[in-house]
Amino acid sequence: MVHARSRRSVLAVPGSSRKMIEKAKGLPADEVFLDLEDAVAPIAKAQARSEIVDALNSDGWGGQIKVVRVNDWTTEWTYADVVEVVSGAGANLDAILLPKVTEAAHVQALDLLLTQVEKANGLEVGRIGIEAQIENALGLTNIDAIATASPRVQTLVFGPADFMASINMRTLVVGEQPDGYDTGDAYHHILMTILMAARAHGLEAIDGPYLQIRDVEAFRRAAGRTAALGFDGKWVLHPTQIDAANEAFSPRQADYDRAEMILDAYEFHTSAAGGGRGAAMLGDEMIDEASAKMAQVIAGKGRAAGMARTMRFDPESP
Repeated sequence: MVHARSRRSVLAVPGSSRKMIEKAKGLPADEVFLDLEDAVAPIAKAQARSEIVDALNSDGWGGQIKVVRVNDWTTEWTYADVVEVVSGAGANLDAILLPKVTEAAHVQALDLLLTQVEKANGLEVGRIGIEAQIENALGLTNIDAIATASPRVQTLVFGPADFMASINMRTLVVGEQPDGYDTGDAYHHILMTILMAARAHGLEAIDGPYLQIRDVEAFRRAAGRTAALGFDGKWVLHPTQIDAANEAFSPRQADYDRAEMILDAYEFHTSAAGGGRGAAMLGDEMIDEASAKMAQVIAGKGRAAGMARTMRFDPESP
């Protein structure tokens, strides 16, 4: 998988709050999504669209991926969300986050609408991506069809709160284990199903939020679990969670350096100058094609995160 742009930290910002949007511009989150769904009251949605268009077209954004979460297709707002935001600021928008996706048709409908709006406004057709949020059992069951519903799909996102409600999970704390589940991780099957679909189809897998925003250490633990599985990032609801997310989903410096060393060593030893060997020693470790594939994952994440190497491979070293 190619990690072109990191999504280690995905900051949720209410689309109705210009103050919070302006603050988000200067934060080190990899992605910022401006929300038109849960964070905006029904009576404020129309005004929030205008706020989002103005914000996307304004100066001050850094290198963040800029996304808008629209309302889901069961509401009366989705069509207007997409048309107004993309018509007004499509050139400055990277993706649409679609919540409560339960079937491929939801993604396909968004793809078709985006294409129409792009053509009508002279925008590059297909550039705006889709992030599909999986929030109930039906969506999880149909996840492979959802992942392949459109070439625009870039990420699969776990929506824990709605998902927990949809399966009658007995807890009120989003992101924590339910009372009585004292061994293992109650979310493991859900998370791994999302991750397997993402990896099978070349997409990124993003974990949902941890709602107890003042408990940063608990956030670190939750982020560490999904990072260990192989997820690419996690939603953050408050600036205090951003550094923790970026750290959790970045390789450790020693691991990044080692991965780059393995790749350099493997390239050298498989070349004519290095003897054309399929397996060789790097220090005390034997490396081969499988080692290089594992190293590529770590190196790719490190490069996407802008990490710098502190060690170099020396073919003359033993």
